[in-house]
Amino acid sequence: MTLIKSISGIRGTIGGHTGDTLNPLDIVKFVTAYATFMAQRSSQTEKLKIVVGRDARISGEMVKNVVCGTLMGCGCDVINIGLATTPTTELAVRMSGANGGIIITASHNPRHWNALKLLNNEGEFLNKEEGNKVLEIAEAEAFEYADVDHLGNYVEDDSFDQRHIDDVLALSLVDIEAIKNAHYHVCVDSINSVGGVILPKLLTALGVSYDFLNGEPTGDFSHNPEPLEKNLQEIMGKMRTGEYDLGIVVDPDVDRLAFICENGEMFGEEYTLVSVADYVLSHNPGNTVSNLSSTRALRDITEKHGGSYQASAVGEVNVTTLMKEVGAVIGGEGNGGVIYPASHYGRDALVGIALFLSSLAQKSVTASQLRSTLPNYFIAKNRIDLQPSTDVDAILNKVKDLYKDQQINDVDGVKIDFPDCWVHLRKSNTEPIIRVYSEAATMEEADKLGKQIMQIVYDMA
Repeated sequence: MTLIKSISGIRGTIGGHTGDTLNPLDIVKFVTAYATFMAQRSSQTEKLKIVVGRDARISGEMVKNVVCGTLMGCGCDVINIGLATTPTTELAVRMSGANGGIIITASHNPRHWNALKLLNNEGEFLNKEEGNKVLEIAEAEAFEYADVDHLGNYVEDDSFDQRHIDDVLALSLVDIEAIKNAHYHVCVDSINSVGGVILPKLLTALGVSYDFLNGEPTGDFSHNPEPLEKNLQEIMGKMRTGEYDLGIVVDPDVDRLAFICENGEMFGEEYTLVSVADYVLSHNPGNTVSNLSSTRALRDITEKHGGSYQASAVGEVNVTTLMKEVGAVIGGEGNGGVIYPASHYGRDALVGIALFLSSLAQKSVTASQLRSTLPNYFIAKNRIDLQPSTDVDAILNKVKDLYKDQQINDVDGVKIDFPDCWVHLRKSNTEPIIRVYSEAATMEEADKLGKQIMQIVYDMA
């Protein structure tokens, strides 16, 4: 059983002993710390207002009840928006003028996991400094709760799905007319979570006909919920029948997005952001950002349109922070996360779907034809298992020195950029391993590069 505390929130498996899993006592402790932190940073005298939304996980109802009750006990007014995507909850914070928000979701983790993700008053994740402060408050446990006359109020508001959809439809680059005229028929795998609630409404508004796999939001996931090719054989088989123009896959909280071409082949999770960025930049040239472990194809596309590309440390808050610094018009992560500031600073599969369909419709091409127009790279993902006593930082510094004649980025581990490939070594925050991602023109070359660097590390360890 597992409980992981980090700057982005708390996540773990359900059940078991306190301090070891995500259980009611630890949820109360962490939510109280968050409410205390939000009160400390607020200058207002009236009650704080906190939005709560959740995905469809089996444990979601229990966790929601504990979260909402704890917030009320801390004197916070609660807006419960019910079953909602992560981007919907983010937007709900901003739209309701709330002081913050808590998203109850373990994203792509299996069914026995759940988590709390913490938002500021902009509906964006807390930064490192803020997250660390919440952890410090939780550790100290010097809590004070509201008396009977100052308890928080509780309301339910189910309007935000439609408000989210309206926000997407209002984006200037979402070409509703072109999409409707294309008469698309799509197949969607929403993995038994909130995608099955909101995506039918979005697709109907765009004039797209659809069939759903795993559409009932039961939280009992029919397969591993991470949207990777090995987990998507059912929908890939459906696509090979030739009945559909596009396959759409989301994770349980609908911030990651993957496409499947009309012929049943994966479009490529890394290429969700690349394709959408190509469309956006063709209409609105500018800068882009993704993390260090994402494909070089975004850099190529950005430079083709006259913009500048920057790479951030891994983590959504790091991506959005750098996007603001460089004025990026679009950014995200290679795991299928599209961040479009014209909507909001958060990964949003609804925005990604609408922009991707707009691109297909305007260009009058199939998904496979669109994919063939993009730079082609392959990423190999490996890991180096080390002893707990191994000095990972010292090893990474040695690697950096060994390749000092190459272009080096050490903002998050060590990334070595060669002229026609790259490799990124990054230590895990939770276990004694080094993650090794490498990219090249073929999968064989990418894997060979990664293995070469891994052998160098093994020789040093």
